Amino acid sequence: MNASTPPATYKLGLVQMAMSPEPARNVEKAVAKVAEAARAGARLVCLPELFRSLYFAQREDAALFDLAEPVPGPTTEALARAARQAGVVVIAPVFERRAPGLYHNSAAVIDADGQVVGLYRKMHIPDDPAYYEKFYFTPGDLGFRAFDTRVGRIGTLVCWDQWYPEAARLTALQGAHILCYPTAIGWHPSEKTVHGAEQLEAWRTIQRSHAIANGLYVAAVNRVGLERPDRAAGGDGGGIEFWGSSFLVDPFGTVVAQAPPDRETVLIGEVDLARLEEVRRGWPFLRDRRIDAYGGISSRFLDEQPAAVSSQPSTANRRRRSADG
Repeated sequence: MNASTPPATYKLGLVQMAMSPEPARNVEKAVAKVAEAARAGARLVCLPELFRSLYFAQREDAALFDLAEPVPGPTTEALARAARQAGVVVIAPVFERRAPGLYHNSAAVIDADGQVVGLYRKMHIPDDPAYYEKFYFTPGDLGFRAFDTRVGRIGTLVCWDQWYPEAARLTALQGAHILCYPTAIGWHPSEKTVHGAEQLEAWRTIQRSHAIANGLYVAAVNRVGLERPDRAAGGDGGGIEFWGSSFLVDPFGTVVAQAPPDRETVLIGEVDLARLEEVRRGWPFLRDRRIDAYGGISSRFLDEQPAAVSSQPSTANRRRRSADG
């Protein structure tokens, strides 16, 4: 197999890690984890959302814009070297500084030769208690994208995007065989006892459904650990307990690999492109889509319901039946 021919099978590495308050240490750890994944046989490695820092969007503080950096920039350059040295494709989430006052939650796709082959900017931006992302991030304007890499055509989205079937579908329609979701999601500790199990299960279920509906692999990689911002600095106080549980599922939603909820790990799972062909032949959802009937999907909400179709024959049909009878 030459360098331009994607492999029929390959291993994926998901770096589930905890973050420190020091960006340089987080980048150093990420570089080491990329090398560890490569030693375990991975050819595609994905890092968690905003891995360079603690999850700063738990509070609104304009000083935290100083964490942003351009693309290309120090983080993508460090990971480009790691990708080139290990010969692996890397998905590198970054807090992107596009211009003064203009920032994105982005993911750079770095090929195995160290070249940045594309950039995805998070399209769906949440605004919830302890997830004040609308304060920091401009919604993406590059659309949903797939990228050609050494392991084939891949797609990446980011965290909140994972709840939207439209995002998964539009990326799949561009030929991606896998969707990777860098993520930072967890429990508010006060809610975990009552709502924790169902929240985690909903997170798993929606992503497994993307795999099934589109007939491709889906991978989600999360951070771990309790991150509690300083209450005096404007934090909510309780913090977020990130639930780890990174996973890879195949094109029929079967779990291929699953990480624990409470510790760092480099999760390795296998991607087999023959599985896409097998599943899509038996369950041809893409073939049977009614693309002529989906115009309403571009509306925010369909306030007026379409007129009901009458079960009575039309006047013309009644006349025809009378003439025939």
